Amino acid sequence: MASVVPLLLAAVLSAPAFVPLFAFTDPRIDESSGLVDLGDLVVTVNDSGDDAVVYVVDPETGDTVGTTRFADAVVDVEALAPAGDGEVWVGDIGDNAGQRADVTVYRVPVGRGDRVVDAPAYTLVYPDRPQDAETLLADPTTGRLHIVTKSLFGGTVYALPPRLREGRTHRLRAVTRVGGFLTDGTVTPDGRHVILRDYGRAMAYAYPSWERLGPIPLPAQQQGEAIAMGPDGRVLVSTEGAFSTVHEVPLPAGLLPEPEPEPEPDPEPTSPRPPDPAPDADPERSPVLVGGGLVVLTLTLLVVTARCSRPRRRAQKEHGAAADGLGD
Repeated sequence: MASVVPLLLAAVLSAPAFVPLFAFTDPRIDESSGLVDLGDLVVTVNDSGDDAVVYVVDPETGDTVGTTRFADAVVDVEALAPAGDGEVWVGDIGDNAGQRADVTVYRVPVGRGDRVVDAPAYTLVYPDRPQDAETLLADPTTGRLHIVTKSLFGGTVYALPPRLREGRTHRLRAVTRVGGFLTDGTVTPDGRHVILRDYGRAMAYAYPSWERLGPIPLPAQQQGEAIAMGPDGRVLVSTEGAFSTVHEVPLPAGLLPEPEPEPEPDPEPTSPRPPDPAPDADPERSPVLVGGGLVVLTLTLLVVTARCSRPRRRAQKEHGAAADGLGD
């Protein structure tokens, strides 16, 4: 992680240029409080006071090309997070007065065209007391969700259970503390970093260690609210206000998702090499020849033995004759 810190400092000192990508043309989008960048489409949702509607926008024009009405009523929708192909998480997690007994997240289908759905809803409770929050994070590698609370003295990161079920109340678990009066956040597509923002700047963290890496400059906005990173590493930020502009924010290379490695080509087929002969497969030492050699060796020994035995018998006869002569 140490290699990322100099890159972040360089980004701060070099005053990066912020690119206006598009402006919302739909007057209904007047408090963009959450963003999800799907690449060819951008999804946003209004702050508290709006109906249970998410808006799908074409980033080439800024025009609304789809809406999804996902519930009969909501309390205070503040955040969005990616939920997989063609879906987003909607966080009804705002609680400025700190009085809500529970909060809710919805899994909502999105796309071109208008639709009305009964989205799955999951009820959540904090382990200690009600809290205000505007940040909903989704781990792209596991799908697990986190909520980060909003407070003048920094926020608390809470983990949702890994499995959510409708009709049940899920207890959140505190993970760590982070700084800032936080209005939104996003996770890089490779799951290695988290970016949290407040009204004026963003902060990068290593994930899942939550090691603080350094600040990321943001453009001056009327009331900066949302931040999102797309599948290609593009970072977008939005602000409240009708017909507001969405900017693209450059990131240091260390925070960009690593490209997928290209697969290595298959090796060219080669002719199979004949196996090396075994040590005992020497033709000169084949079983037949070895057996024949033993036979020859045996016969040779017999002949030599026979030859050696004949002089001994001759010598015995001469010795016997001499003995007879002495006896005479």
